[in-house]
Amino acid sequence: LRALLPGRLSIFPLFFLTLLLGFASLLWLQLSCSGEGPAPGGGESRGGPRQPCPPPAPLLPVEDEPSWGPHRLALLVPFRERFEELLAFVPYMHRFLSKKRIRHHIFILNQVDHFRFNRASLINVGFLESGNDTDYIAMHDVDLLPLNEQLDYSFPEAGPFHVASPELHPLYHYKTYVGGILLLTKQHYEMCNGMSNRFWGWGREDDEFYRRIKGAGLQVRRPSGITTGYETFQHLHDPAWRKRDQKRIAAQKQEQFKVDREGGLNNVRYRIESRTALSVAGAPCTVLNILLDCDASETPWCTSG
Repeated sequence: LRALLPGRLSIFPLFFLTLLLGFASLLWLQLSCSGEGPAPGGGESRGGPRQPCPPPAPLLPVEDEPSWGPHRLALLVPFRERFEELLAFVPYMHRFLSKKRIRHHIFILNQVDHFRFNRASLINVGFLESGNDTDYIAMHDVDLLPLNEQLDYSFPEAGPFHVASPELHPLYHYKTYVGGILLLTKQHYEMCNGMSNRFWGWGREDDEFYRRIKGAGLQVRRPSGITTGYETFQHLHDPAWRKRDQKRIAAQKQEQFKVDREGGLNNVRYRIESRTALSVAGAPCTVLNILLDCDASETPWCTSG
């Protein structure tokens, strides 16, 4: 555009000229699509009847309205290198929770060290770093989107609430399963001493956590009245494209079935490399770049060998 204008034109007139052109384009779009008043030039446009205007994006409710209630959710999302899923997850969950008037803050727990992925330790870190303005958590997989708006994400005062229950999850159907999406008050999570830090690689940390929940005297509750069955969630993960780290190294195969009675929130070892507030398609979140630490004498399977 500037090449077509006089060379001595300063940046400020050019800026306002650009704004004027943008406004004129929006005005023409409004006049050329259906609405009140005649079509530009009178009657129908030469190309035929006017097309309907695109509907405006629905406005999200405002968080400071009284109808939102007193509680605030920390959505804890363990993450490593699954950016396609993240770009879909953050705006979807922000809109889903806002429509349900759930106060929330999305934390992306990004593991940036050289050790194997440790979902449980990342959730422990997210819990410790989530701040005092949240009073309950959702341990939430990045590849699982709730499709049924009847699913309850409200404050789980009566005990842990397993949103992705075995009757609804598209993949895992055994009765002690508590993975995918699990809500707990911060008080209940502390009663369990969080999750074990001994699970490096994929799987088993949820099964151990179920035993912690029972050991703390808590009862897992699950959704009722949901009629969408295994179509209640959309599972984004493609195992052919992104394989899970299911290797079992050294004594890991035997250790994975044991209950960790000593470790958890009290001994998770980590460092926050950076903390960044981001907006993904207009949805706010906080990315924690986390460096976990591993005692190789305790869990030699934290590396790939």
